[in-house]
Amino acid sequence: EPRARLLSAAELRRYRGAPGEPGLYLALLGRVFDVERGRKHYGPGGAYSGFAGRDATRAFASGDFTPAGLVDDVSGLSPPELLSIHSWLSFYSRHYEPVGKLVGRFYDENGAPTEALREAEAAIEEALKFQAESEQQKQQFPPCNSEWSADKGTRFWCSRQSGGVHRAWAGVPRKLFSPGSRGSRCVCVRSSGPPWGQPHSSSDTGDLEHPHLQPYEGCPPLAEQCVLLT
Repeated sequence: EPRARLLSAAELRRYRGAPGEPGLYLALLGRVFDVERGRKHYGPGGAYSGFAGRDATRAFASGDFTPAGLVDDVSGLSPPELLSIHSWLSFYSRHYEPVGKLVGRFYDENGAPTEALREAEAAIEEALKFQAESEQQKQQFPPCNSEWSADKGTRFWCSRQSGGVHRAWAGVPRKLFSPGSRGSRCVCVRSSGPPWGQPHSSSDTGDLEHPHLQPYEGCPPLAEQCVLLT
């Protein structure tokens, strides 16, 4: 493949789309994109003009468009913020032409990835893995419906759409505990059939035997709703 174009930070600053400048570029995680077709957004006076001519990766996650926020330092970002960066990188890769790499935090003078880029990519991979696991858990244990009133207390109940997860079963309310956390949340649990991910199991109690689940005190074991008096 032809050698990717390498730009210094000073060169990239010349691509802010102003009259007399050679073009309109921005960088994300050190990858430079030609965003001329989005001039109304990134050109002078545009809502995202602060992104032009620089790598402002952090701002894509934080939403901080001040000079202090328009930087490429991604240290300390949360998994959801890292997923936002991943989503934006996918967006630019689909809709805008990549033109090269920015020499600096993420690529060295030879265009090779730096340790900072490897760390950022590893953190994004971990965030993607966590997202996939969270989505799987939501399918296995959809959130309960709930309501509270001063005279009746808190009511938890399950339906075939509770938690925004459409399914063929309603389930029964249980407390789900996360390892390392004292808190719990109400989830709907299948009470028949084989356990999740074990289609050939002879068990016919669904996921009721999952070790991180506890029933609500005073609630019938297979009731689709529980009322906790305050």
